[in-house]
Amino acid sequence: MAGFRFPSSGLRALRPEAFGVDPSGERMARIRRSPHFRDGVFQNPGGAARTRPSGSMTEFAKVFFDKDTRPRRAPKGTVPVHPTTYADLAKPPAGGLRLTWMGHSSVLAEIDGHRVLFDPVWGERCSPFPFAGPKRLHPVPLPLAALGPVDVVVISHDHYDHLDLPTIKALAGTDTLFAVPLGVGAHLEHWGVSAHRLRELDWHETTKVGGLTLTATPARHFCGRGLRNTQHTLWASWVVASDEHRIFHSGDTGYFDGFKDIGADHGPFDATMIQLGAYSDFWPDIHMTPDEAVRAHLDLQGDDPTVGVMLPIHWGTFNLATHPWAEPGEWTMRATHKAGVTMAAPRCGEPFEPDSVPPVTPWWREAAEAPAEGWSAWPPVASGPDGAVVA
Repeated sequence: MAGFRFPSSGLRALRPEAFGVDPSGERMARIRRSPHFRDGVFQNPGGAARTRPSGSMTEFAKVFFDKDTRPRRAPKGTVPVHPTTYADLAKPPAGGLRLTWMGHSSVLAEIDGHRVLFDPVWGERCSPFPFAGPKRLHPVPLPLAALGPVDVVVISHDHYDHLDLPTIKALAGTDTLFAVPLGVGAHLEHWGVSAHRLRELDWHETTKVGGLTLTATPARHFCGRGLRNTQHTLWASWVVASDEHRIFHSGDTGYFDGFKDIGADHGPFDATMIQLGAYSDFWPDIHMTPDEAVRAHLDLQGDDPTVGVMLPIHWGTFNLATHPWAEPGEWTMRATHKAGVTMAAPRCGEPFEPDSVPPVTPWWREAAEAPAEGWSAWPPVASGPDGAVVA
């Protein structure tokens, strides 16, 4: 539907609270002063990134709605979810660092006495509308209130599958702090988070929360929530460091050479949380395949596969691309094994400590439709030089 525009009256009628607000005032003045903001928009490292499907929308729709492949993009059975409780999380991690994948890109990181919650999405749909948009493929592992106190919530960017209105509204009633990329604070203030609880950062800026140092680092993606997106909010990956541990959360990103710089400046890391779902050769610049994600992990660690643990994120919870639901897990299991990288593969809600990761058990096979060629021969894919998936 290229070129289609809603009339302004239609925009007003359709504009729900979840769209948030555009930055203004001193916040917008600060955005204009950013070295990464040029020609009225934030710029990606490595040049412009394609943010819409390459080729025609007709070609994309033909693949996305294909009746033969569409069923494999969702689990066939019940997705196993670990029954985490507050009691499980109340006991301090023996090694000082523990991660709990809550689904998609949401991760609770307990790091040397501090609790960090990345990209929390507890809503049923990643959409501005409660009646439409991608719906959860599995329940959240435990209620948000059962997490207990959180020191800081870290947001990577303002897309609906990372910045969730009902979750932010619930957290707005607590005393947690929020670390967000430049411009994103406008949404949070609009939803009831007081300005003094915001730490709003440009790339390479840092903030202190207790004994933690949080640094916003570059990513290759884009932003926006409204029907008329102004591209005035930044996207970021994040480094969180204590005196004893360092972790990295990629947010959403395509592969780019900047991972090596992030690793040189802030790594190596005890654990990396790397986006590797919702990839497609329709948009190779803004999401990573599992092969690219492993390469990013190695870049961050200085090409030493024995350092740190890689936790795959951004898969399994929502149907956002054309690949089969189980493919990211299966492909990553093979890619990490080939590269000698330690992969953490917990069920959603299952806490683990990076210094004692159990062997990978492909739990996703319990819920997925088995491929006709069998699991041992699937997925028959690799990533090409431009990030495209090829046979």
